[in-house]
Amino acid sequence: MAETKGKYDFAIDRGGTFTDVFARLPDGRERVLKLLSWDPQNYKDAPTEGIRRVLEEETGRPFPRDRPVDTSLIGWIRMGTTVATNALLEREGERTALLVTKGFKDLLHIGTQARPKLFDLEVAVPEVLYEEVIEVDERVVLKQDECHLPRREAKRCVTGSTGDSLEVWKELDLKQVEKDLTGVLSRGITCLAVLLLHSYTWSDHEKAVGSLARRLGFTQVSLSSEVMPMVRAVPRGYTVCADAYLTPKIRQYLKGFTAGFKDALKSVDVLFMQSDGGLTPMGQFCGSRAVLSGPAGGVVGYAITSYSQMEKKPVIGFDMGGTSTDVSRYAGQYEHVFEATTAGVTLQAPQLDINTVAAGGGSRLFFRSGMFVVGPESAGAHPGPACYRKGGPLTVTDANLALGRLLPPFFPKIFGPGENEPLSLEETMKHFNQLTQDINVFLTSNQAQSSLNESNDVNSSSSEMSVEEVAMGFIRVANEAMCRPIRALTQAKGHDTSQHVLACFGGAGGQHACAIARALGMKSVFIHKYSGVLSAYGLALADVVEEVQEPSSLKYEEECYSELDRRVDHLSKRCIDTLCARGFTSGQITTEVFLHLRYEGTDCALMVTAAEFPPSSQSCKAGDFRSAFTKRYLKEFGFTIAGRPIVVDDIRVRGCGKSGIKSFFKKSENQRTAKPVTITKCYFEGGYLDTNVYLWEELPCGHNIQGPAIIIDKNSTILVEPCSVAKLTEGGDVCIDVGSDPHCQLGTELNSVQLSIFSHRFMSIAEQMGRVLQRTSISTNIKERLDFSCAVFGPDGGLVSNAPHIPVHLGAMQETVQYQIKALGSNIKEGDVILSNHPSAGGSHLPDLTVITPVFRKGISAPVFFVASRGHHADIGGITPGSMPPHSTSLQQEGAVFTSFKLVTAGIFQEEAVTEALMAPAQYPGCSGTRNLHDNLSDLRAQVAANRRGSQLVGELIDCYGLAVVQAYMGYIQSNAELAVRDMLRDFARRRREQTGSLEVESEDFMDDGSSIRLRVQINEEEGSAVFDFTGTGTEVWGNCNAPRAITLSALIYCLRCMVGQDIPLNQGCLAPIKVIIPPGSILQPSKNAAVVGGNVLTSQRVVDVIFKAFEVCAASQGCMNNISFGSEKVGYYETVAGGAGAGPGWNGRSGVHSHMTNTRITDPEILEKRYPVILEQFSLRANSGGGGKYLGGDGVVRKLLFRDKVVLSVLTERRCFRPYGLEGGEDGAAGLNLLQRQDGRLLNLGGKTSVTLEPGDMFCLYTPGGGGYGRAEETNGNPQTKRRRLNETFPERGSVFEYRMAQEGV
Repeated sequence: MAETKGKYDFAIDRGGTFTDVFARLPDGRERVLKLLSWDPQNYKDAPTEGIRRVLEEETGRPFPRDRPVDTSLIGWIRMGTTVATNALLEREGERTALLVTKGFKDLLHIGTQARPKLFDLEVAVPEVLYEEVIEVDERVVLKQDECHLPRREAKRCVTGSTGDSLEVWKELDLKQVEKDLTGVLSRGITCLAVLLLHSYTWSDHEKAVGSLARRLGFTQVSLSSEVMPMVRAVPRGYTVCADAYLTPKIRQYLKGFTAGFKDALKSVDVLFMQSDGGLTPMGQFCGSRAVLSGPAGGVVGYAITSYSQMEKKPVIGFDMGGTSTDVSRYAGQYEHVFEATTAGVTLQAPQLDINTVAAGGGSRLFFRSGMFVVGPESAGAHPGPACYRKGGPLTVTDANLALGRLLPPFFPKIFGPGENEPLSLEETMKHFNQLTQDINVFLTSNQAQSSLNESNDVNSSSSEMSVEEVAMGFIRVANEAMCRPIRALTQAKGHDTSQHVLACFGGAGGQHACAIARALGMKSVFIHKYSGVLSAYGLALADVVEEVQEPSSLKYEEECYSELDRRVDHLSKRCIDTLCARGFTSGQITTEVFLHLRYEGTDCALMVTAAEFPPSSQSCKAGDFRSAFTKRYLKEFGFTIAGRPIVVDDIRVRGCGKSGIKSFFKKSENQRTAKPVTITKCYFEGGYLDTNVYLWEELPCGHNIQGPAIIIDKNSTILVEPCSVAKLTEGGDVCIDVGSDPHCQLGTELNSVQLSIFSHRFMSIAEQMGRVLQRTSISTNIKERLDFSCAVFGPDGGLVSNAPHIPVHLGAMQETVQYQIKALGSNIKEGDVILSNHPSAGGSHLPDLTVITPVFRKGISAPVFFVASRGHHADIGGITPGSMPPHSTSLQQEGAVFTSFKLVTAGIFQEEAVTEALMAPAQYPGCSGTRNLHDNLSDLRAQVAANRRGSQLVGELIDCYGLAVVQAYMGYIQSNAELAVRDMLRDFARRRREQTGSLEVESEDFMDDGSSIRLRVQINEEEGSAVFDFTGTGTEVWGNCNAPRAITLSALIYCLRCMVGQDIPLNQGCLAPIKVIIPPGSILQPSKNAAVVGGNVLTSQRVVDVIFKAFEVCAASQGCMNNISFGSEKVGYYETVAGGAGAGPGWNGRSGVHSHMTNTRITDPEILEKRYPVILEQFSLRANSGGGGKYLGGDGVVRKLLFRDKVVLSVLTERRCFRPYGLEGGEDGAAGLNLLQRQDGRLLNLGGKTSVTLEPGDMFCLYTPGGGGYGRAEETNGNPQTKRRRLNETFPERGSVFEYRMAQEGV
């Protein structure tokens, strides 16, 4: 199909700024071309213009711009485009309506209920894609054998595509739907997205609505059951909305594109790249599969070119552009994800796992509180970097220019207002001189010196930095920022980063490739001859792909193999038939079968191929998927679950029509040596070095080019660093052998650049510990909900770094480590590991078990640092399953207690002793020992393993730099956080003094039982310090809302970070300027045996409310986590539920979101109903529950659960009496309400905290609190205008590494 002899073939990547064209000519030659994507003064459409230019120049015939292009010479056209991505980022798709099951009109607004940025009080969330919602009064539910609901009437039973039985509780009223749809059409909305619950398995209702909508005249109708038939309504809903919203934009673009050619390209094979790395015909190209169309071509390009040429070593793709960098991995197979977020929209569709980080050539450079910071803000294309001569800021590109790594004479003159000037070194140096001056003023100022020396015994550097040292510093910090996601991407799946090749492409990557490869321990960098246009070249190499997928509920066991085989054969036939209809012969078609498998009772599903596992008598015909699954599970997670059934969630078949071109280009070897065109001065760590400059096209193959050198072609600049050697392959590509870094001696004095790099390193250690913990743990809480954090501490137990940032863990582990140092002293020995969870020893609540490992160095008697991991164990005994009782009155009722327990002694895991301790709660009346000992022991071993990894990594850091240097930088990083908090306090004190003349603030709020939490803050403006005095706070309570001291400190660090308003290291330094006074015996520092489980989840929120009220930061958010759990002998479930966020100066509060000390995701409605004896009747916003004012408080939610079986329901909630306060004249938010509607019609108020037995047919109705309003209502002129921000600036990141971090912060 790819053979089009005698014709011109084109592969075109239309990017946001540039359009890249790869052309294969009739004589076999290849041409590449780069032009602006948007140049309306010269042409209407860039891809059409690229084709026109090549045809005109190669044939010598005129192809006038004002006439359609003659297509008789065109063989095929393949395109990748950012049209869909840009429409999503700019929110410029078509007007769309959403039609959804009644009770769920706000489901996609609430989403997972987690906020995307933990410390953003405004809770900036991208708006939904639909403009109107129609609720349809229809309902289908899954049939359950254990359902004991009283029968009201006979229900129609149906069978879904998964094999599940369903009951139609409410039939579709098409007359009412027609009336509603007609109304939407009359308002000019012609695109419709349809999302009905459980339509992934039974789609009749959706299809009926779809037929009706098309008949009525909707131009785009997208059904969730057709777009992506996978379980989970929320991501499926986002996906179907994206499809309806974006597909018309794509059609509109295609119409404009084809209009530029004769007969609208009818006789030409036109294919478009999809997000999964496969091509599809123009007519099949749709919105939900188009979002990664642009970058996907680059992945295919490097995968096919570098993997084979580099002896099939796994490859990391590194595509560094202007605003961001894309990182991906290829090891013989494309790595796909089936759910990923782009511009705030989660798409459930196969897409290449491309990880985007906010660091590119246009990333801005900042110096903040003594630290070098790169991005995430970008200069964008306009105004661009300072050197573009359009008044832009300093960027990474400017740093490369200042160091002599970019050479203006070799760039086209397209800069400046008239776009006719060269890059401006003068503009760059002007900005760098100013920034260097600012940095040197900071470094030499007495204030900086004293604040750093106060908390460090080592001397700070007082030597001034040169412009080159500053520019080099920013380059090193940018490189470290780009290394972190590469480490995470490889290590997450158990791969060794250093065993990869770095395949570099994109305009900016060549300047950084050597340094990044060296930092990651990689030995080789591969840069393809078309690296500057690799996305376009990848399109020419790609295959046509047809994918089909359907959901399943089968188990992977012998009784189901025949049904699995039947369904696989059916899907394979669909793929083959479709590809044959597109002109492929059977010899060109291959199919690959994937099963989406998981162990029963877990959520960790893996999309598995059996390509390397042929079928056996013990498997289905498509391959031995059991062996494939267990091998991959073991690789990624470190264990398998013997004897546990394996469930097939989805069956997927990927058909490929082989159509990619083969590139036979070979550069002839010759004996001439490589000659530089010039020699320039380039700055490296040791200063300026003479650097040879070569033109890529003039390089002979086979010759070595010793670094330092610069290799230039039309589209990219490659820096070959000292100690590295570049070589041109016979294919014309550049391969660099990366030399090791000559060891750089670092002293203990402060170096601001190293400060930023060590900050990244320490965070990376905590992140890698977390990956080990997640991979080796076994419980749902740690492995799937990711409810854990890991941390590194200095020799004094002071926190240096922790990841992820779970609010109730912030800074709390430090108290635990420091308690052990004090309590055990010299009794902490090498080979010991300590277990602790007691509130008086720095614990938060008992299920959070902290495992601490002291680390020793030879010849030093005391530990030189500590590492620790804290994980939430699902059960550790006590009076109720889950160890979170709503009515506990003593600590013993909440589970097993550990104060300073030696979990490992002299390297031996103390299994017998810890088992005895975990079973000990059974000695108390009404209590049980742990109900899940196996998971406890497995997870504790995983925590020990995570700590071992942390010890090893910090040990490697010490081997590299020396103990004194590493400990010095631990101190400097803490001082950096301290400095940022002192600056914030000084700034607040100055404003407060000018407004009121006082440097004292105070506030008070109440728990629902009337307990007061009172705060008085005295600020010292000169020092930038403060005393937080909670004297006057209510006494310890009879109940479990007592909060250990560690909880108050976590809440305080959270508040300080929000008020600082920028990224700072969250460590011990945050609290250094703060003195905290908490009266012993109060609700915030209770006695040793006080019950505390509610303090962790409820009182922590009130502490935040009180601090923000004192500083007048914003109105109160819902102030509650709404802890709901239910269970029986057979099942147990726990959730926390969103509410309204408080408004603030300049913003309305967000509705239906978690706030402050929690960020937990909520279970999807379809998963909830599939696995538990419950029907979710309603989940929507609670209208008008947010407080009024100039800026409105966010609304709470309404959540109604109908129970199908007998269960015990427990609720642990607050703000049922005292409403969330408004601020500056804003009104209070509505209080929450917990109602129980009995099956006999009685309606009961359950109060804030209770346990109650429910019968089948009872319904729990939860109304969560709204947020407070801000400012007086009369001052408002309607709702504030939301700031219009391009979403890739606000939400630039994407990919599996980003999703993992979001999931971690969502616990």
